[in-house]
Amino acid sequence: MHHQTTFNYLKRFLTDERLEKIERYAPESSDFVLPVMEDIFQFRNAAAIVRSVEACGFHKIVAMESVNEFNPYLKVTKGAETWVEVEKMPHSLDSLQEIKNRGYKILAVSPEKNATMLPEYDFTEPVALVFGTEKEGVTDEILDFTDETLAVPMYGFTKSFNVSVAAAICFYELRQKLIRSDIDYKLTGEKLWELKVRWAKNSIPRGEEVLNNYLKGLKTGS
Repeated sequence: MHHQTTFNYLKRFLTDERLEKIERYAPESSDFVLPVMEDIFQFRNAAAIVRSVEACGFHKIVAMESVNEFNPYLKVTKGAETWVEVEKMPHSLDSLQEIKNRGYKILAVSPEKNATMLPEYDFTEPVALVFGTEKEGVTDEILDFTDETLAVPMYGFTKSFNVSVAAAICFYELRQKLIRSDIDYKLTGEKLWELKVRWAKNSIPRGEEVLNNYLKGLKTGS
């Protein structure tokens, strides 16, 4: 698919307001941080995570599922699900290895393994940020697989944040670190156009059908 040409076709179906939003926010998007969620079971947590991911401009989540389905509560997401892609994968080390093969360092949010505190963490390569289940945290098997661990500092008697709160803190802080860095972390080229196509499709009534009909027309030459 030639994403730029496809987007130029789809944008004719968008309102001026929606097109302006896509053109404004797409260039700020980044895949330098990839949130990976371990079998999240509370739909309100899932929704809050989606909302925080979108607000920080990362726009993709990997949901590793085994017992539970990652199913965001739409009243909490406030429309963020339109913009955030959720890729569902099996809850396994094979899934993490696949993510690693895409060029991501695997970073678990957990105080184990001599974790680096979030304010002190300095990163120069893309990271997949793994968050554990609500009750148990990151599983031991995944902790053993990860390249490094990251911890959010706390200053009271409470020993852990709710997973959606911890995720929001991490996404925001890492985004600020990227902004202050010299890293070229924003989407460009085909990745950027692919994102704009997805956003346009999700913004159009029966957008999947519109896109599929367009692609079929390209194949048949009609």
